[in-house]
Amino acid sequence: MSRAAWHARIECGGTVAGAGFLVGPRTVLTCAHVVQNRDRAALTVSFPNRRDLGELTAAVAVHGGWAGGWTDPGDLAVLELTRDVPLQPARFAPPGSEQGGADLEAYGFPDGYEEGVLARYRAVSRTLIADEWLQLEAASAHGQPIAQGFSGAAVTLADGRVVGMVTQAADQPEVRVGRMLPTEVMARYWYDLGALVPAPATDTPAASGRLHALVRRAEAAALDCRPERLYRDAVGPFGPEPPADGFASLREAAAYVQWQVDDPEAVPRFADRLAGLLDPRPPAPAPDSGWAPIVVELEHSGEGREQVTVQVSAYREGQRRRVAVQRLPRGEVRAYVQQRVDDAFALLAPDAEALLTFVLPRDWLNEPVAHWACGPEDATPLGCAHPLVVADLSRHRSARLRHRLAHKWRALAGSPGPTVLHRVDCGSPERPLGLRKRLRDEDAGLAGFGAPPDTAPDRFEAGLNVPVPVLLWPRTGCATTGHPGPCPGSAFLDALSPYLDGVPPAELPRHIWRLREEAAADADPDGHWARDVQLLWDDPRCYPEPPASLHTPVA
Repeated sequence: MSRAAWHARIECGGTVAGAGFLVGPRTVLTCAHVVQNRDRAALTVSFPNRRDLGELTAAVAVHGGWAGGWTDPGDLAVLELTRDVPLQPARFAPPGSEQGGADLEAYGFPDGYEEGVLARYRAVSRTLIADEWLQLEAASAHGQPIAQGFSGAAVTLADGRVVGMVTQAADQPEVRVGRMLPTEVMARYWYDLGALVPAPATDTPAASGRLHALVRRAEAAALDCRPERLYRDAVGPFGPEPPADGFASLREAAAYVQWQVDDPEAVPRFADRLAGLLDPRPPAPAPDSGWAPIVVELEHSGEGREQVTVQVSAYREGQRRRVAVQRLPRGEVRAYVQQRVDDAFALLAPDAEALLTFVLPRDWLNEPVAHWACGPEDATPLGCAHPLVVADLSRHRSARLRHRLAHKWRALAGSPGPTVLHRVDCGSPERPLGLRKRLRDEDAGLAGFGAPPDTAPDRFEAGLNVPVPVLLWPRTGCATTGHPGPCPGSAFLDALSPYLDGVPPAELPRHIWRLREEAAADADPDGHWARDVQLLWDDPRCYPEPPASLHTPVA
């Protein structure tokens, strides 16, 4: 059987209107303008290399939105035949395969060639004309030009794999140029095409097909997800940035990964992450902790620095369950959190031990959340009522840092010796890069700072980004660094070090909770060294559901 049997001739009312090509048992692709008269005459499809199949009636199943002008976008139509045909459909090459000066073929049906004729062309450039078409120029000054009757023809490589579809020819026969829609543009107008086309730098459509099947499942399930987070996890920290206006839907993010990212592992990574959201397999909880986190996530809103998006969720049986999400003025956040945290306790198992986790923007990590009252009728500070920790928002959402943190927490759990507090005194002359090297070389699991983050932000960021799993500091104290002699910061670290001696890192939230109670109950609570202790504790094993799963719903 001819490998070109999938080339099709499209007739409307018995007159050849153009070409097409079979992509499924009863699915044919062509141009929308080829079938523009379908309402006035019968639409039929035949296969010149399999005349025994005869003419098959067809109907337009998908229209790309072409408005009727030659420069209007969306000139694509998907035809459905009345029955399956026993032919192998066309195979597709990865996007960009038409480049490099390769000869390209098109099988069309101009006047006088009922059986069809071949034209040989080359792609001029990878640059799209009007973000829609690639320009084609004849491979030689002789031979068949692209003319009327080629519209809808597959543009193929020498091995027969499809790289696009002919849409336009020059008005003058002596001008031997044409235009084609490349496959990645065609997929804008028929999403299912993406499942048939290999991603860049791959050879088969298996990964693309799996990705599209998962996106369909997510849409059917109305899965809540954060498409940009999925995208960033797929492309990694050095991959291309997403579009400036983000992704309107999961489908749009998946298509961007498939068509715009050259990394052959990006599509499988995106699919794996999406599969994990659809069929979550939570990892085992952190050893010896048994925490049931209630997560309060605060994020600067796009509407201004004083607008905050607040999201509260709770974990039960390894699943993150959203309680509420709201955009509020900053002054209303505390009251809203008090109410919603109370609601979150209703989702916890009866015997669960709650761990309040405030995931904060970096410039809010010193916020006195442990001092917020439990509610309007209960003045007990949250940090005295429950174990309470903070986490850095960007670190909490970074797949790269979460991966490294998980590795460090496993190492801490398996370490036979005590966890050492690595001091960062506010009077030390140590530069941020030197601190980063020290913390990394010593594989620090626990770092104590003598001053709040905004006193020496570069040093603090070094601890966050190494990353050190646990950071502690006093919310108040020294306002400058580099000063000589004893100071409140060094006194804080002097007292903290023996208090933490021998405490497993997984137990630190419970230990600091008791310390806060002790400070609050002291005869001079304002003078207690631990009154304003802040604990940043972020064990990814305690938050098994990826943070990508609780944002923008699928459009």
